[in-house]
Amino acid sequence: MRFPRSSDPELLDVVDRYVKPATQGAGRYLHLLHANFTRDDESERAPFLQSLSAAAHKITDEELEILLDSEWRSRLTAAWLIGFDRREHFRDVLGDLLLASQLCFAGQGYCFALARFGTNEDAQHLTAYLDRYLRRPDCQYDQHWAISALLHIDSRTGSEHAAHFLAPGGLWQRWNDAQYRPSPPGRFIDELCALAAENAAAEGLNSVSQEGA
Repeated sequence: MRFPRSSDPELLDVVDRYVKPATQGAGRYLHLLHANFTRDDESERAPFLQSLSAAAHKITDEELEILLDSEWRSRLTAAWLIGFDRREHFRDVLGDLLLASQLCFAGQGYCFALARFGTNEDAQHLTAYLDRYLRRPDCQYDQHWAISALLHIDSRTGSEHAAHFLAPGGLWQRWNDAQYRPSPPGRFIDELCALAAENAAAEGLNSVSQEGA
């Protein structure tokens, strides 16, 4: 995988339009990092999600590939855009990037996108990641995001992929207990996927209303 130089005109153009658009203040990626936008008031969150959704529909696959070949801010943003638009043909690409865990924070976006796709194929990527990195208590990567994504898929499909990790004395407990601040697995990705779905539903209603006008 190539890493475009920061002076690459093509990369700079895509970053300016999608990762750090002028309308997003300091940058869209900062709102996506740790899902910070969920802490905003509804008056701020709603337009942000609308802008994110519009960008997700607009960006081309080629532009997404450029971002996924770049640094963590670009990868994080690309993954969220992929998840919002549910471009499932990126599933294996995101799964491989998650497992490689080359860059900080980007894995949050991969986990969201895989949860948003929500199939057993996506669960397999998350399972592979957790099976590798829960065995590494020295690695505080995106384990919380991955287990939350897996729990979301389990609730959606009726599967029990997460049970293997969450069994008493299992990989999750051993990894979590070794952390400086242990915390239970969260269901926060349920909320993120719900917000994405609600936004998509609202867009659908608006589209129907405009067609009927």
